[in-house]
Order: sequence, then structure tokens, then C-alpha cells
Amino acid sequence: MAKKVETVDMADQFAEFKELKNIDKNTMISVLEESFRSVIAKMFGSDENFDVIMNPDKGDCEIYQNLEVVPDGEVENPNQQIGLTDARNDEESPDPDCEIGEEHTRKIDFAKFGRRAILNLRQTLASKILDLQKDAIYNKFKDLEGELVSGEVYQTWKREVLLLDDEKNELILPKDQQIPTDIYHKGDTVRAVIYKVDNQNNNPKIIVSRTSDLFLRRLFELEVPEIHDGLIVIRSVARKPGERAKIAVESYDDRIDPVGACVGVKGSRIHGIVRELRNENIDVINYTPDPVLFIQRALSPAKITTIRIDEETKHAEVFLRPEEVSLAIGRGGLNIKLASMLSGYTIDVYRDLENDEDDVYLDRFNDEIDQWVIDALKAIGCATAKAVLNTPRQDLIDKADLEEDTVDEVLEILRAEFED
Repeated sequence: MAKKVETVDMADQFAEFKELKNIDKNTMISVLEESFRSVIAKMFGSDENFDVIMNPDKGDCEIYQNLEVVPDGEVENPNQQIGLTDARNDEESPDPDCEIGEEHTRKIDFAKFGRRAILNLRQTLASKILDLQKDAIYNKFKDLEGELVSGEVYQTWKREVLLLDDEKNELILPKDQQIPTDIYHKGDTVRAVIYKVDNQNNNPKIIVSRTSDLFLRRLFELEVPEIHDGLIVIRSVARKPGERAKIAVESYDDRIDPVGACVGVKGSRIHGIVRELRNENIDVINYTPDPVLFIQRALSPAKITTIRIDEETKHAEVFLRPEEVSLAIGRGGLNIKLASMLSGYTIDVYRDLENDEDDVYLDRFNDEIDQWVIDALKAIGCATAKAVLNTPRQDLIDKADLEEDTVDEVLEILRAEFED
């Protein structure tokens, strides 16, 4: 009888485990039945002539074996057949009225199979429940890809940080998905976006990110009700995490200023986002389908004189007054890079030469200067001969990443142009 109690207790234990793991009732019943059948098949060679009835309300199960009644002495397979006398006098399920050829149903007490069978059942159940739990985690987070999630820092390593959400699910924040200035301590609460969910070898791995453009989008949706309600839409995002970002927004309601709504009164809405992104500088601009106007806005705060665009190749040539070139390019070329990402156009910046008829674009010297050298100089805002000559020699070496000999050769060629 002790073993009988152990079997019932075991079912109760897994019923409680089911609630903790959020496995629905029908699935749990199915898993229990499959587990019992698996053990029965190992013991009897087959489970085809067995009925397994789960009683979830009682926390136990009933097992019945269906045997063919045959004449005494003609039993060939005791797992499939039973003699007439044995069927009529069966201790577990006596059937005095049964006849040859009929089916005799015997109730099975699983506990009588011994500790090994019970241990086998426990292991089978644990394995199936673990697989179910892994599937549930994968399916849940796969549907949440791109959504915000919060987790508590549990452990930090050199290449990644382990977070635990409210349900103790593990979230991995890799180094390359962290904002460079992020510092994490055990117990800190961290917000991120679910970046990718892998399931190699049925082992779900949830990767989260703070550098993804989606993270910035979700933060704006959280802080700006008009975006959440669909009155304002985010058209494009460009970021260098932790440093600077540009975001283009458009309003579906003419009464709503999309930039003002995103920034908030005295910056009340955007300040929270900036703090979350470790003081990342965020430019919010009005989206327009006109590529010329959009590029002008994307290059803010620089004032543009003229733009020539090629919509087929997605290339734009931007002309500015000399004093505006450095603003358009930005420190380390960041402003023009983000503007290109935001607009989808490759942008080249040139000095406007209308007021300097003597100046010459560097492209005119491509028969004397290698094109890659010209491109390197243009990348730092030196698109004309005078722009190069007016830039300190050491800046040309450092910022354009050119060899001293190369810079000296370029300067000699350009000086010769004006001497002539």
C-alpha cells in the first residue's frame, strides 16, 4: 500500500509543477498519459491493449489492460491473453461470467511494478515537461521579438550580461548589443528590446539589445502617447549608440506638431529617452517624401545652398558655404553618416564656389591624384583645392588617415595649380 500512496503523491507533485510552469491542463494530461504509456510499453512490449485514464481532479490515474479470454492452457502471450479460469478468478478484476473469445479488462496497480518503474516514470515526465517548458519559452519570446523587456542583472561577464525577467527567464545581453557607456551591477534593472530568439538543439536563447534602432523606436512609443496611438509615425531611425541619433517622424493629424510632441514641453518627453540611452544626443526631424527637403533637414544644423540628387542611384551632392561644411560633416563625420542612414542616400558634401571663382574641385585632379586619396579628403570636408590648402597639414594626415608623403604630394600639386 505504501507504493500506492507514492504513486498518488507523485501525480500531485507534477500537478503542482504544472501550475508553476504555466503548462495548460490539457497538455499536462496528455504528457502524463504519454509518460505512463511509454513506461508500460517498455515493460509489456506494447501499450496497444492498455487504457490509461487520467483523473486530474483526483491527482491520479487508472490503468486497464485488455486481454483476450482463451481456453485454459492455450495462453501463448500472457501480455495479450488470459485463460478462462484465471479471468473468472482474477484477484484484481474478477469476471465470473466471462466466456472464451470475450475481452477481459484487468485493472493495473502501477505501484506494484516497483520502484524502478516509478523512477522511470518520474524521469520520463521530467524530460517531457522540460521540453514543453522550453517550447513554451521559445514560442512566447519568438512572438515578442522587437518588443521592450525589463530584466534584473543576475551576472556579468566580459562578453555578455545575464538578465532575469519577472518570471526568471534568462535574457542574454551581448557586449556588442550594449551601449558603450553602459555599466552594470548585480541587481540593476535594465531595459532592452528582444533582438533575436534562437532555439538550437531545443535550447531557447533570448538575445536582447540596447543598440538596435528598434530600442529607440520602442522608447519613443512608450514616452509619446501620440506614437503609441498611431497619430504620429516613425518613418526612419539612424543611430550611433551612446553618441547621437536622428529620428524622422510624421503626423497623420495636421493639428499635431510631430517634433513638438516627441520632444515634449521643455523636453519633458525626450529627456527620459536621452537618460535611458546614456545621454545619446537625439535629433527629431519632420519627415517629408521630398528627398531634397528631407536631406536638408537630415543634415541640420548645417545650412545648405544647393542639392543635386540622383534618385536612381540614391546619390546626393550637397553644396554649402565654406563655414557650413564642418557642421554638415560633424565630428568624425558622424552627422553626414547619420543623415545618409536616415535618408537612404549617399551624400557628398562640396563647398559652394559661387563666391570664389578661383577655387577648383578636387575631382578635377583625378589624373594626378589617386581617387581614393580624393575620396579621403572629401570625407573630412575638403572637396576643393583651397579647402585642402587652408587645412593644417597635420589635420590632413590625422583626419583623412593619409601618409605624410601622400599629403605633401597633394599639397605640391594643388599649390602648383594656383601658382600657374
